Amino acid sequence: MEFPRIKRLPPYLFATLDKMKLEARRAGEDIIDFGMGNPDHPSPRHVVEKLVEAVGKPQNHRYSTSRGIYKLRLAICDWYKRRFGVDLDPETEAVVTIGSKEGLSHLALAMLGPGDVAICPSPSYPIHHYSIVIANADLRVVPLRPEEDFFLSLQETVRQCWPRPKLLLLSFPHNPTTAVVDLEFFQRVVDFAREHSLFVVHDFAYADLAFDGYQPPSFLQVPGAKEVGVEFYTLSKSYDMPGWRVGFACGNAEALLALARLKSYFDYGIFQPIQIAAIHALNGPQTYVEEVRQRYRKRRDVLIEGLARAGWHIPKPKGTMFVWAEIPEPFRHMGSMEFAKLLLTEAKVAVSPGIGFGPYGEGFVRFALIENEHRTRQAVRGIRRVLSGASVPEVQRASAG
Repeated sequence: MEFPRIKRLPPYLFATLDKMKLEARRAGEDIIDFGMGNPDHPSPRHVVEKLVEAVGKPQNHRYSTSRGIYKLRLAICDWYKRRFGVDLDPETEAVVTIGSKEGLSHLALAMLGPGDVAICPSPSYPIHHYSIVIANADLRVVPLRPEEDFFLSLQETVRQCWPRPKLLLLSFPHNPTTAVVDLEFFQRVVDFAREHSLFVVHDFAYADLAFDGYQPPSFLQVPGAKEVGVEFYTLSKSYDMPGWRVGFACGNAEALLALARLKSYFDYGIFQPIQIAAIHALNGPQTYVEEVRQRYRKRRDVLIEGLARAGWHIPKPKGTMFVWAEIPEPFRHMGSMEFAKLLLTEAKVAVSPGIGFGPYGEGFVRFALIENEHRTRQAVRGIRRVLSGASVPEVQRASAG
């Protein structure tokens, strides 16, 4: 049998490490896992209680609507107004999605087809790249690296593209690199999009996870942004609700109409009690979001300060729930996959190899801050043993193995 879309997808680069983690745990080893960005705390109690209450009402058990119930779309628009001063119409400029991954993928499927070109940074969260691939469009990547001017690289990429690119997919604060931008950056994006007839999709998953005084701007804050793009948000990270699968897209009414129409063929939306609980999350007390932010800040500091004492110096990120770490020089020749294997086998610490996020991710590994401070200190001790105890020949043998 032929599966043409599946044939375009590359092998899952994290599968080898997942298998190694599973085998180690079956052997009784304690693996400290910084691999997947899967929040480890329970969802807010008041949101869970609202879910339980809503589940108890039989009328909520029926089919919902694929674009989300009106009161949730209204809560989304009110949230944008409070947070960013952005005015949105809940009827035309907001669509509820089953997490942001589903929305991003279906929007790409609605907008792109064979022969279309879309641009995305590399490294990037995998679905950013593969939503384009699944839509049978052509992907062009722009390096997102500390030593390079992203906009210069973007301009050069667009200049070299033929046919002209149709879509630009961005995400700041950025996963995995933790790069952040200011509102002026998004103004340049909007101007650039108008100049080149590009449609912009901005994934704002880490809108609330920012530290050291940094405040992430919304793409939609720029006047005219709704004319050229949309922005996605998810409750997964900010509200510790990853398994609930609640996200939304806001902005350009024409694109959101296309997304809603496509979704109407695929699904009937999220279980209605979950949507009701999501309203409670957005409209209720927001102190929980601050607690989430402080939790990740403390874990970031414990990890980075501990690794610095071990000789591995990493800049502190201003956003996201990740640490993007360049591989220490004595180990750099191994590449990110082999270095991740070394940490797993010798330090009992799981990280994500940078190559899994695209070609320009090589040379780095990503830590997801999902282990508590005690476990993080334990991980640092294991990593310190690897950094201080492995001679170059030993590292070379580990790489060869």
